[in-house]
Amino acid sequence: MSEGSTPDLFQVAVIGAGYFAQFHHDAWQRMANAELAGVADRDSDRAPPDGTPFFTDAGEMLNAVNPDIIDIATPPDTHLGFIELALAHRPKAIICQKPFCGDRQNAQKAVSMAADTGTPLIVHENFRFQPWYRKVKDLLAEGRIGDVHQITFRLRPGDGQGPRAYMDRQPYFQQMPKFLIHETGVHWIDTFRYLLGEPSAVFADLRQLNPAISGEDAGFFLLEYDGGRRAMFDGNRLLDHPAENHRLTMGECHVEGTQGELRLLGDGTLTLRMKGERHAEQVFAPDQPDRFGGDCVFALQSAVVTALQGRAPFENLAEDYIKVMEVEERIYESAETGRKVPC
Repeated sequence: MSEGSTPDLFQVAVIGAGYFAQFHHDAWQRMANAELAGVADRDSDRAPPDGTPFFTDAGEMLNAVNPDIIDIATPPDTHLGFIELALAHRPKAIICQKPFCGDRQNAQKAVSMAADTGTPLIVHENFRFQPWYRKVKDLLAEGRIGDVHQITFRLRPGDGQGPRAYMDRQPYFQQMPKFLIHETGVHWIDTFRYLLGEPSAVFADLRQLNPAISGEDAGFFLLEYDGGRRAMFDGNRLLDHPAENHRLTMGECHVEGTQGELRLLGDGTLTLRMKGERHAEQVFAPDQPDRFGGDCVFALQSAVVTALQGRAPFENLAEDYIKVMEVEERIYESAETGRKVPC
């Protein structure tokens, strides 16, 4: 532990105070065994209103706070530099947002630097921590729907139409040359890996529908697995789905097996219908429906603390997350060539 901390209270410093970093701040502040000791952002107008110590220079913050956990919630092109800075302060763990380091080459550099110091480097890939996917994982492990044949997710957030698409929340989305998969679909690459393991091949078709943005905003990818299993991501950011909050689940998921099916609805409810039955039973309802993704940010950050306490292994270690980035590259390769590509 850092000086001033106790075995039960981890000191945390967050680099970044933009839109999504606010979810990081909130989660740390609600955690019983962690303390948000400092926030750094070059924009002084983003200082937390609750009085958390704020710095406009990340290095100054790390010198002042000497944290156990450094949480990087900044744009991808800043990740590698901040990871290098964080490693110099010898924290117990570093968490870094996605798209991790912008590309696989920089990501591998970050992994090597962390390995040289023995510091756990965790990618903040939080969708696998959404409570409905944790429940799906448990039900699959119990064999509730038999042998899985296919998982299909339909992304329909409905936020991508018109010239002001994304401008009110994350305006940099408009300028990303690779968007639907690099920024959003990557969540489901990781989630499908969490549920089914490593894919063997991919086929993809991507397209741009809104001329106001630079990258693709619609399309699909199909992951192949041993035994004939499939995972389909069908994304269209211009269309929506029946939900009060379109960003809670971002769409709907269908998990099909030999003995039944699971369906994720837009309100986070999960239902189970057994083979041959007409009606489904509710098997899960989220207890944090008003927080982002069922409070998955809190769940991920809690998992890091739990791992540091030695009570569970780390998830989403950067060295493993490289595999997600490799699959992403294969998806873009497939879309460019029109061919199925081995993973």
